[in-house]
Amino acid sequence: MRIEHSTDIAAPAERVWDLTLDVEGWPATTPTVTSVERLDGGPLRPGSQALLKQPGQRPTVWTVTTVDPPQTFAWTARVFGVDMTGIHQVTPTADGCRNTLALELGGRGAGLLGRLLGRKLRSTLATENAGFAAAAEGAVSP
Repeated sequence: MRIEHSTDIAAPAERVWDLTLDVEGWPATTPTVTSVERLDGGPLRPGSQALLKQPGQRPTVWTVTTVDPPQTFAWTARVFGVDMTGIHQVTPTADGCRNTLALELGGRGAGLLGRLLGRKLRSTLATENAGFAAAAEGAVSP
């Protein structure tokens, strides 16, 4: 099951890409992330891990699976026994870029979790996208 949200951002794709890879800066751009602690050093790469804390949820370790600059970043975690992949896709447009955030749910229980939390997850992705847009367009300083 895939849940996604896209928004157009009036900022260069490179700016949004930089914000995407600055995972430790996400709490400054969105209320859906309380803290992010990198568990390793250096640039994000496949195998990198971070401990992500979100309001009302248990801290979760996310493992990077894809870093394809300047377009795609993905990482995975297991939440409530469901495999989750968070995907960030930045696509240049004539007026800036399109930022697509997606969450792919897989494994046993994915369909049920998607049905139970789909609306909440879509809302969360929309809030995160609004934060990326505000930061990229200069409305907030991450």
